Amino acid sequence: MHLHKEVPQSKIYKTVEDFIGKIKQMPPIKSAVKRQLRTREIYYFNIFEIDGQEVLFKIGCEAGTYIRKICHDVAIKMGAHGHMVQLVRTKAGPFNDSSWHTLHDIKDAYEFYKQGNEKEIRKIILPVEKAVEHLPKTWVLDNCVDTLCHGSDLNIPGISKLNEFKEGETVAVFTLKNELVCLGEAVLNSNDILKKEKGKAVKTHKVFMKEQIYPKYTKETTVK
Repeated sequence: MHLHKEVPQSKIYKTVEDFIGKIKQMPPIKSAVKRQLRTREIYYFNIFEIDGQEVLFKIGCEAGTYIRKICHDVAIKMGAHGHMVQLVRTKAGPFNDSSWHTLHDIKDAYEFYKQGNEKEIRKIILPVEKAVEHLPKTWVLDNCVDTLCHGSDLNIPGISKLNEFKEGETVAVFTLKNELVCLGEAVLNSNDILKKEKGKAVKTHKVFMKEQIYPKYTKETTVK
């Protein structure tokens, strides 16, 4: 972040603390989303170095947070103006800069793949389950998988086991073979789910598994 005038370092440190937690943010004029005030969460805001009017910092934030807007808003709160000079994304969900691949890596891996060598491309194209490693999870019985694939919500009787999670958290729903079925929002926390025998547990938001991979549950299959 570059500040347009000198600001005491103590004031900079104090001001960024005010941006930790839930904040209201208006997306920049040039942005890919509708310009309306929205809430985003800042998990940490660590200043590494202050050199005159240049501030080097690391920030952990909720998806959809505009860092160039953070730089602007922080500067304004300090009675100055400022802008973002450079941005490096070091982490997104379970992925970090140690696991990134360049476009050249992808092209080379694809050329090897066309020659019959899958080793390099398998390092780059990962199973979808890898993308949800950081989320709390619940595993479901086989007889309710196809119902979820049609977009139904997950009810408590269909759950085989689960991690600890809070009401409102995003939960990844897996088969007993650790295949991702869908993502949803927890309607209850995990402790309440364990105490109850029926009721809705997770409201389905996004389905990943195709229909009819698992047999459809019917009374006939239950008798068999």
